[in-house]
Amino acid sequence: MYILPRLCSRHLRQVLQKSCSRNLSTSSQNVPHVCIVGSGPAGFYTAQQILKGHPAAKVDILEKLPVPFGLVRFGVAPDHPEVKNVIHTFTNTARNKRCTFLGNVDVGKDVSIEELQGAYTAVVLAYGADDDRTLAIKGEKNPNVISARSFVGWFNGLPQDRDLNVDLDTENVVILGHGNVALDVARILLTPISVLKKTDISQHALDALTRSRVRKVYLVGRRGPLQVAFTIKEIREMIKLPNCRPVIHKDDVKDLNKVIEDLPRPRKRLTDLLYRTSMEPSDTDTQLWAQASKEWELRFRLTPAEVIETEGKVTGVKFYINELQGDDLVNKIAKVTSETEDIQCGLVFRSIGYKSIPIDPCLPFDERKGIILNKKGRVENRPGLYCSGWVSTGPVGVILNTMTWGFETGKVILKDIEDGAISSEGKHGNQIIKDKMLSKGKQLVTFSEWDKIDLEEMKRGAEVGKPREKIIQISEMLKVASS
Repeated sequence: MYILPRLCSRHLRQVLQKSCSRNLSTSSQNVPHVCIVGSGPAGFYTAQQILKGHPAAKVDILEKLPVPFGLVRFGVAPDHPEVKNVIHTFTNTARNKRCTFLGNVDVGKDVSIEELQGAYTAVVLAYGADDDRTLAIKGEKNPNVISARSFVGWFNGLPQDRDLNVDLDTENVVILGHGNVALDVARILLTPISVLKKTDISQHALDALTRSRVRKVYLVGRRGPLQVAFTIKEIREMIKLPNCRPVIHKDDVKDLNKVIEDLPRPRKRLTDLLYRTSMEPSDTDTQLWAQASKEWELRFRLTPAEVIETEGKVTGVKFYINELQGDDLVNKIAKVTSETEDIQCGLVFRSIGYKSIPIDPCLPFDERKGIILNKKGRVENRPGLYCSGWVSTGPVGVILNTMTWGFETGKVILKDIEDGAISSEGKHGNQIIKDKMLSKGKQLVTFSEWDKIDLEEMKRGAEVGKPREKIIQISEMLKVASS
């Protein structure tokens, strides 16, 4: 009668020990630690999904710069402050007690991806697209042929672009591209200074634009009005720019009313706006445009052949005239002909797309597409390594698309954790980063230290009537952060 109780007691102790062991393992040893490289929209939305979907997971967000928010801070035009409202959401994510922001960490240099994988359950590459697609034409390397990406970085205070030489001592500018970034560049060039000086545009850019002689901007694309990549909001802003006249040639749009009803709704509204602006402008618009001192012009079916130079200076662009081929109304293919046309200008902006670069030689990378090879966010042949945003898809879509992709990548990681496809055993998170940075004598920037930079920028902005004046020197950012 004593044996049974002893067996039950022993069994109970074993059960309790196993239970305690499991609970201890879950709470201290096997807590998933996820590292996200890049603090732009893709990074933050991925982090948001992981923190929401797992009650114990910890997320570290690494950023090459001392400041967060990536493309939202440095890619959104200063006259579009409403787009930057997502920063409030990202800030809430960063303040989550299970989330840690670590700025001034250059992954691939300060710490390798392989080292990160040794310390984290999952590593997510979300560092965006930091390079440009090029034209490979004669004259493209002239200093007055500038990438739109660099120009946007210049007026937004991106440290690497602060010293960009933008020569605005010319009346005519050509922008190669029909996307939203091309329209951003045109709009900043043509917007009255009285409007720009109330935004968070960087002071060096505002000073240069104040001295600008630019009066006309050509927006040039390879295909026709049914193939433009910009959206209706951006083109409507261009049409309504103060003291600025739109030029949309009637021959380019006169037949669009015959096909408008056959187009998808977003394309229909955009095409209708182009048609009405050219063919049926209101009396009020006509009067305003007649008095305007600046103008922009849409040009279609032109492929750049050569940047024309005279004594080392840009004087124009030579274009091949294209024919559009294909039965699909929207998805036409541009085929160059032997006919050419020259457009005179003193400055050229290349806005034909971005591409990502491999930050580590171990990455499986498609050089042509400029993306990390992946399947639904899982990097090929690298368990535990993921990618999100433009580095996985290419530079397409807007922030809403990036949010969707970030959430999907987060769900993929959560599923892999749940299925046991990736292990958290022995993965202790960011201590390796702290040790590496200490050994290199580099300063880490936490989110609370970013708050100091944020407050200082808003203080400087208030002094000159702007929402903020961005600090553009990394050394100064670090000094403020450590103050």
